[in-house]
Formats: sequence, C-alpha cells, structure tokens
Amino acid sequence: MSSSPLSKKRRLSGTETKTGSHCSSSNSVRTDLYVLGHEAMKRMQNSNVLISGMRGLGVEIAKNVILGGVRSVTVHDQGVAEWRDLSSQFYLREEDLGKNRAEVSQPRLAELNNYVPVTAYTGELSEDYLTKYQVVVLSNSSLEEQKRLGEFCHSKGIKLVIADTRGLFGQLFCDFGEEMVVYDTNGEQPLSAMISMITKDNPGVVTCLDEARHGFESGDYVTFTEVQGMTELNGCRPVEIKVLGPYTFSICDTTGFSDYIRGGIVSQVKMPKKITFKSYESSLAEPEFIMTDFAKFDRPGQMHIGFQALHAFQKKHSRLPAPWNQADGDELLTLAKELNSAQTGSAKVEELDEALIKKMSYLAAGDLSPVNAFIGGVAAQEVMKASTGKFMPVMQWLYFDALECLSEGEDCMLTEEECRPRNTRYDGQVAVFGTKLQTLLGNQRYFLVGAGAIGCELLKNFAMMGLGSEGGEVIVTDMDTIEKSNLNRQFLFRPADVTKMKSDTAAAAVKQMNPTIKITAHQNRVGPETERVYDDDFFENLDGVANALDNVDARMYMDRRCVYYRKPLLESGTLGTKGNIQVVIPFLTESYSSSQDPPEKSIPICTLKNFPNAIEHTLQWARDEFEGLFKQAPENAMQYLTDPKFMERTLKLPGAQPVEVLEAVYKSVVTDCPHSWADCVAWARNHWQCQYSNNIRQLLHNFPPDQLTSSGAPFWSGPKRCPHPLEFSTSNDLHVDYVMAAANLFAQSYGLPVSTDRAGVIKILQEVKVPVFTPRSGVKIHVSDQELQNSNSSVDDSKLEELKSHLPTPESFQFKLSPIDFEKDDDTNFHMDFIVAASNLRAENYDIPPADRHKSKLIAGKIIPAIATTTAAVVGLVCLELFKIIQGHKKLESFKNGFMNLALPFFAFSEPIAAPKHKYYEIDWTLWDRFEVKGVQPTGEEMTLRQFLDYFKNEHKLEITMLSQGVSMLYSFFMPAAKLKERLDLPMTEIVTKVSKKKLGKHVKALVFELCCNDQTDEDVEVPYVRYTIR
Repeated sequence: MSSSPLSKKRRLSGTETKTGSHCSSSNSVRTDLYVLGHEAMKRMQNSNVLISGMRGLGVEIAKNVILGGVRSVTVHDQGVAEWRDLSSQFYLREEDLGKNRAEVSQPRLAELNNYVPVTAYTGELSEDYLTKYQVVVLSNSSLEEQKRLGEFCHSKGIKLVIADTRGLFGQLFCDFGEEMVVYDTNGEQPLSAMISMITKDNPGVVTCLDEARHGFESGDYVTFTEVQGMTELNGCRPVEIKVLGPYTFSICDTTGFSDYIRGGIVSQVKMPKKITFKSYESSLAEPEFIMTDFAKFDRPGQMHIGFQALHAFQKKHSRLPAPWNQADGDELLTLAKELNSAQTGSAKVEELDEALIKKMSYLAAGDLSPVNAFIGGVAAQEVMKASTGKFMPVMQWLYFDALECLSEGEDCMLTEEECRPRNTRYDGQVAVFGTKLQTLLGNQRYFLVGAGAIGCELLKNFAMMGLGSEGGEVIVTDMDTIEKSNLNRQFLFRPADVTKMKSDTAAAAVKQMNPTIKITAHQNRVGPETERVYDDDFFENLDGVANALDNVDARMYMDRRCVYYRKPLLESGTLGTKGNIQVVIPFLTESYSSSQDPPEKSIPICTLKNFPNAIEHTLQWARDEFEGLFKQAPENAMQYLTDPKFMERTLKLPGAQPVEVLEAVYKSVVTDCPHSWADCVAWARNHWQCQYSNNIRQLLHNFPPDQLTSSGAPFWSGPKRCPHPLEFSTSNDLHVDYVMAAANLFAQSYGLPVSTDRAGVIKILQEVKVPVFTPRSGVKIHVSDQELQNSNSSVDDSKLEELKSHLPTPESFQFKLSPIDFEKDDDTNFHMDFIVAASNLRAENYDIPPADRHKSKLIAGKIIPAIATTTAAVVGLVCLELFKIIQGHKKLESFKNGFMNLALPFFAFSEPIAAPKHKYYEIDWTLWDRFEVKGVQPTGEEMTLRQFLDYFKNEHKLEITMLSQGVSMLYSFFMPAAKLKERLDLPMTEIVTKVSKKKLGKHVKALVFELCCNDQTDEDVEVPYVRYTIR
C-alpha cells in the first residue's frame, strides 16, 4: 500500500469467500455485503435496535444503522424540536418546531430502507421495555439514566452504546457484555500462500514459495489443502503458527506424519475471539481509552471528567452552561475539580487542564453537524459490531475534540452576545463560532465534484452549516444517474429516483433540509473537455472545491486546477471501513498529486493465459474475454468498415499486432459473421469448445502432466496447476449458462434478435457440428512474460498480405456492429452471466474453487465497497476542516489530515505536509508560485518569442533553454536556425496555435508555459511555470 494508509488507487478490500445464495431480499447489489459478508449480514438481520434521543447525533446514528440493514429500529425521544436542533438534525424542518422529535423523524428515516421497519416511541425507557432489544443506543441521556440503564443492560446481556456531543467535543462508550464473541477482528481477506517445503520436526517448519511474503503473524491459525505426501495436514483442524521469517513459519509436531513430497496451499482461518466488557459504572471509574489523536495524548482523561462535570452542571441548573459565559465556565471548573478529587480509580487525573474544561463549558450548548457526523458514523459502526460480531469494538471509551476549528489567536474569546441563541436554524452553530462566521459561511461559493456516497454526505453537512445560503452558492456536478445499488449508502436517493440524475436529485433533497441553501446542479464530467464551462471566470469566483470522486485521474485533474487557480481543496475517500481525508491549502500545504502511490500489482499475462491459480485470475481472464469478444472485435471491425485510415494505422502497430488486429477483423466480418440466432448459438458452442477443451488439450500436449523441467523438478507444481479439459453437456447448467450469455451478447453486437428461451437453445445445440480437434506439434506456448516479450518481434509478412487481400471491401458489407460496454449492475443484460460462467468454467479446468455471482461481481466489477458509517465519519472530518479554511487559518498545525479504519478501530491525524521549497538564486518557491507575464502590451500588441526570451534574461536573469506549452515544444536552444529565425518575431499565441495545430478558444484568458532555464553561471536551475495572460 502507500504511505497514506489508504491507497489512492482505492484498492478492493474485505470480501467474504463464503458462497451462498445471491442476496434474496432484493436484487440491488449491497456494497455493505462486500464489507460484512453473508454470515455477518445474517446475524445483523436478527438485531432489534433502540436509539434514544433524536437530536442531530441520534438521527445520524439512526440513518446509518437503517442503511446498514438491521432487523428493526425504534427511535425514542420525549422532547420536542427546538431551534437549536435544526443546526444538525437534518430530518427536522422549521414547521416541526414544538413537535416530538422521534415522531417527526420516523417517517423520514423509514424511507431509507424498505427492509428495516422503523417505529417511534415516546414513553419512558423502563427496564421491562428494554428487554425486547438486542442493542440500545443512548444519545441524549442524563448521567443517572446512563448509569441505571447501563447496569440493567449489562446484567441482561443487552449491548449498550452511549454517544454524546457537546460543541466541538464528542464522547462514545460501548459495553457489549462479559462474553462478546468477535468472529473477525479486522475484516481483511484471509491470506493464503503456496508451499514449497514442510519439514518432519517438532515443531514442523513450513516454507512458502518465494513469489511473495506470506503475510501471516504469530498467533494466526491456518489450515492446509492439496499437500502431496504429508496428507495428514489436508483439511486438518486450524493450527496455531509461529512466524520465523517472511517465507517460513512453524506449526505442530509433524514427526509422525508421512514425508512431504510437494505442493499444498496454506490458508489463514479467522478464529472467534472472546472479549469481556466492564459495566458502565465500573468503566466510569476505571476507564480504558481508544486514542483518536496521538498529539492529544492526555485529552481523553480530561474530557472524561469534563463530560461528567457537564452532567453535574445540567442536573444542578436544569440547563447547559451558556455559550462563552465566563461565570458558567468558572463554575464548571469548580465542579470538575470536586469530581476529580472524589475519584478513587484510574479516572483521577493528576492536574486538570483548566483552559480545556472552560472551553467545554463555553461550547457545551453548541450542536455541530460535522461533529455529529463523525461520532454518529463511528457509533453506528459500533451498533453493527454489536449486532454481527464482525470487527473489533471500541474498548470502551472514545473521546474526540476539534478545538483547532476555533480561531487561531491564543486569546480567541468570543463574546456571549455574538453567540447567544437568536431563534434561527443555526443557533447550535452560532453558539460555538458566533454570528460572523455564520455570515461568512452563507457567502461562500463552493464547487462539489461528485454526488455519490461522499457527495451526498457533504451536501447534507453543507445544508446544515448554511454554506452558500446567503449571497453564496454550492455548485454540484455529477454525470451519473442513480442505480439501485447506490441506495444503501447514498442516502439522499430513494427507490423512485432510480435512473434520475444524481446531482439534480441530491440538490432537491438537501433543499428540503434547508430551503435557504442556494444550490445548482450540473451533469458535467470534469476534465479538459469541460474547461469552457469550468473556465477562468468560474474558478476565480470560487472560494473552494470539495472532491467526492471515485477515481484517481479525476482527483489529480481537480487538484491541478485548484493549484493553478490557488483554491483550497478538500479531498477524501473511503474503502469499506477505511477512510482518509486530505486538505490542500494554497501556499501552505503540498497538493494531492505531490505524493503518489506505488503502482498496483498486475497479474502476469502468462498466469492469465495458461497458469491461473486463483479465482481472481480466472475472473480477470473472463473480463478480458468479454472486452476482446464483445467490445474490441466489433470496434475494430467497425473502424475497418467506416474509417479509410484504419488500415494505414494498423500496419504501423509494433510487433505482431497488425496480424492480430486484422485476423480479428477478418473473423468478425467473414468467418464468424452470423446471420441468425442459431448461428450465434453455434458460435458460442464452438467458442466454448476452443476455450475449455481444445486449448487445454493443446497445453497438455506441450506440457504433459508428468513433464519435468530442465532441473528435474515437476513442471506442474507450485503456482502452476495442472489443468484438465471439460466435456460439453447440455445437462450441465453452467455450460448452458455460458452459451446463453455468449450467444446473446454476440447477437447483440451484430444487431440480431436475441432470445432467453433455454429449451430452444438446448434444441439448437443438439444440431451444432463441432469440428474434431487434434493437438498439433510445433505450437509455441510461453511460460513466462519475459519469453513472451522476446518472441514478439518477428512478423510474418506473407500472412499480412494474405489477410489484406482476403478482407471484403467495406462497401460490400451490410452489417453494423455495436461494441458492448461492460455494465455490472444490470442483471438482465447477460454481462455478469457471461463473466460468472466463463470464469467458473476456467476455474473448473484448473481445479480452483468457483466464486458465486456475488464475489465475482465484486472482483470483476472492481466494486469499491462503501458503507454509510465510514462515509459519514470521513465527511464529518472534512467539514471540520472547512470551518478552518473559511476562517482563514494560516498555521499548518491547525489543519488535520486523517486516516481511520473503523474495523480495528484505528484513527490517526497528522498535520499536512508543507509544500516542498525550491530555490533559484536567492528566491524560494513552491508549487503554488509562478511567473506572471502579461502577454498583451498597453499598445494592444502581443509579445513575440524574442521579447519573451529577453524579458526573462533582463527581469529574472534567466536564460531560457527550452520552452513548452502542454505537449508542444515552442523553443529550444538546439532548434534548426531556419526554424528559429521564422519563430523569433512571431507573437507567442501564434506560435502556440501553429505548433499545436489547435485554435485557442474564446474562454482561454491565459496560457501555461513550462521553462528549462540556466542561471548566469550556465547552471541548469529549476523554476516555476509561467502564467501568460492574453485577455
């Protein structure tokens, strides 16, 4: 992975290997199923959850738990909606003031997931009432209630989560009983490795093939399959191991076993782990803390006392301390000191942080959407853990604060007047930051790129915070439409919205939450092709950009735009339970593109072609089949038929490619061209024969099962699994599945009518003639990618000529071929049917365990599992950074980049990396600096190349040796004299259009030039780029 623990490539994670029926409750692909797996989903669907307190935090927890899919949710509250709730309770509206919060929220929460019944309860939380729940969450309870219900739940085995937020402070507590079983502590895929040796010893030592490190840890449990010789290990009970090195580990006593011959696969087994929780009362006195920020090592203990002091203050005065009130602050401090000195256990702190406790008093009445999103996301994940036993719970207290959001001065005291309640929807936010920031927020212009899972959460927070609600605006763009599989985490969308545009639907949904937010929805992809929309004027009027993207290329593009226009960028991403956030601040931090991930490991071609040993290999092979047969072949054939330059281009391709491309075109338009549905079925049947029988027989002809290598070792060993050919049978469902899918896709690409009549297909299959195949000698099969590369150079010219002469002229061909783009989410289009069948047939060839549709879809569709909990928590942190940006924070240490993995649970915050400094002469510069050159002089004339070069010599004492714009070289010191003479007196823009052969659009106000320069001593120096303004 990368230095930032969440790789930018967004790798796949946590898929379960258990096969089971395709999720029966609906046909939407739930990406939370990819994170949790079938077993855990089943356990979750037996959980009845009670969530008490429907203010901002409670509704956030409820939303995430309902999206996750438990058996039922009851929302409880005895209070009515007040103004201060509206700053974060996104399901309350102004017309709901004075109504019960649970009753108003219930119908809006119930819409989130049809499979989870949601009821409202407004009575007392009696012990008798609680017995029907497996998990209870308290989000707005007094200390007495927490103690009373805490003891009861602990004694009855009901799992308890307590969550609370006060302004910029958050608290979370878990008690899952004395016998909580965790089935999977980290959610990572179980590891497996291939074996090269096992000794007869006590303990026996296992050595793995040195292709890759085994990755196991001491204390892991493993089991064995396919071991030859020492067969006693195959299918044995899980054995505990001790790691000896990156390729070796020891197991049990093997002295009594048979001799090891070869082969074998060792697989990690997830063993259930039992953990014991203390009750609320005993944990209050002897707390264990989970660190959220190692830079604030002593804060949890302080806040532990502070939160109790707030409860005491509230009990005494029946209210919270008033915002930024000095007297209340002093009183809270006195209460905290009394509480601390009365402690007998480890909860006692040596010295109270007086400034911190006073801040807790000043901010206690605050209610911030981003803090609720973070604590609410983490708390909801704990409810899932309590319900499923998947992932490690919080043991047992977690405290969080975001005091860096307050203004940066040491004495950043706000006045009571600035922060008093005014009966507006932002009262909970004004209590923390005052009215000035509220006005600033309302006037911001922000660009949100993407309206998927992260985009939806950002919009909700923007609406609650009042971003762009006065003179400002939020512009959101997303070119995607809503798919059914989006609904379990993109919480602004409902089943009725499927097929509508994401950006429009999300914008309309948040306008319901805060009618004053000004929001404009676009359907554009960001990239060079939309630069006339998102042009200089557009960017110059923005205050900042938030990315909610799902791919690295678009992220890098937006990052470059933000650096050029010098706008702050909020960047975040999630992957299952992992999430990260990065903040990019002009002139202060590095940019997103400054650090790169190592490239992803790709599967060697020869492994895919002839030697697969894992289901990932057969799935990638099936994806490649799909692309080759149904996308590239029709594309190439259509280009041959419609593009006169196709032939010329193809013949210029390197190596054997021209022959390969033309052979494929010849097949598409001559040999394989179908005229009826029956032709398509026959083609599919013959293709099956080639792939699963003939090619395998040829491979075994070249390398028989007992073949030895030059060193005398068996050829088929280690990662090379010996295959066997398949025999086609119409009574084998998988065989018919393959023919159905392939024939339908083939017919579709030729515009022929398709059919779903299985019996009809079987009837046609009985008539199909399949040619007899005999393996040939002299067929070369490459064993390694190196061998493959070396062989690619020779081309058979006579073969090329023959192909060229036999291809029909484009005019004589009547068909129109349409390439098919792979779409994983439509269950009726045969795309996934083809992938699953093609992959599992090949897996059968090589005795690899097959994958069900679910797992196949995850790997082949490169689905990035997203779950509501992580998304909510990550976006909460992003919006805390937004508070800092809008206030104009200037110190690097005020900002926080963050990484989390809710499964472990693990949190890490660090200050962003400063923009690296470069130097020429005595001038320091970073990626945020540039030379500004006005291209048009006051006379209206434009600078020539000669004047440009002179300008740098005279103004900056730099001699330009090379000058380029994009990919066009405009000037270099080694240019032919004639060319140089012709260019020196041309205006710069004329040279640009001449070299690039492209006109400059009317929207282009400036060009970017890159320079190579020498200083006065003729040394090469690194310098910033040039922004050359022309309008």
